[in-house]
Amino acid sequence: MSNRTVVFPEQGAVTLEERDRPDPAADEVLIETETSLVNAGMELAILAGESPEGSTGTNSGEFPYVPGFANVGTVREAGPEAEVAPGTRVASWTPHAAWVTATADDCVPVPRGLSYDEGALFAIAQVVMNGVRRGRVDWGETVVVFGLGVLGQLTVRLCHLAGAETVVGVDLLESRLDHLPDATGVVGVNASQRDPADALITATGHPADVAFEVTGDPALIPSEFDAIREQGRLVVLSRPTGETTIDFHDAVSAPSHEIIGANQRSHPTVATPANPWTKERHASLYFSYVQQSRLAVSDLFTHVVDAANAPTIYADLLADRSDSMAVRLEW
Repeated sequence: MSNRTVVFPEQGAVTLEERDRPDPAADEVLIETETSLVNAGMELAILAGESPEGSTGTNSGEFPYVPGFANVGTVREAGPEAEVAPGTRVASWTPHAAWVTATADDCVPVPRGLSYDEGALFAIAQVVMNGVRRGRVDWGETVVVFGLGVLGQLTVRLCHLAGAETVVGVDLLESRLDHLPDATGVVGVNASQRDPADALITATGHPADVAFEVTGDPALIPSEFDAIREQGRLVVLSRPTGETTIDFHDAVSAPSHEIIGANQRSHPTVATPANPWTKERHASLYFSYVQQSRLAVSDLFTHVVDAANAPTIYADLLADRSDSMAVRLEW
């Protein structure tokens, strides 16, 4: 049986190839894809030939490249050692393809009733949850989020859910500010019109306790320290490429600021008493919040595209993604 698969054969090119359907190994399941989320930041960087030097694995950017990292579908076959029953709807960290395989341990059951939109954002949510946890966001704190793409939007929502008293979202585009939730304690700042540090003082009377870097622009990082208090934390949730020049005495040492990396690979591979929060557990927590209507995400989707039109949507996003938010393919 053929298997439609999104492929980047070379820099700047996207095709939909007919490949062989994979067979599950003993500990794997075969999944028929329903929808898959486009990771616009990473995938477009790779497509444009801008993957960071030294990147490996799924971020390597070597062509031909098969993109994709967030898949929701239904298990159709299970290997003899895979304890997931056929017919189970699951989320997995697998590519944009009509059929994919994943180990049973890497599959997270998707609760009944969740929409494709809600299901597809699980992988972004677990990245953000890991960052919020590493950033130690606590009751009553003030948080500032620089960059309001999908990652930043979920950071705002999850920091608010984690108990932050005020969350300030910062971006240059008014269209992105419009996606912020209409919730008490959530404030939008257009950085082209107001200085974020001044806006924080106006909104709360003091600098932020925690800042999240989600722009991906290394040139903006030095100014982000201006928005946090002494002994505050800067969480790097994005993948900034290129050099950043800062005065470590003035920006870090003297105010005792803390810089925290939050790559999703810092999740523990297995749950331990010291850190039980694996990717799978964060994904399950995300599904629980959505089910309880404590987290709304469907309004973040600006593009829902038939997989057959994948080359077109990638070309459009590569040319201009200023008005795009979450993008997913339907199979």
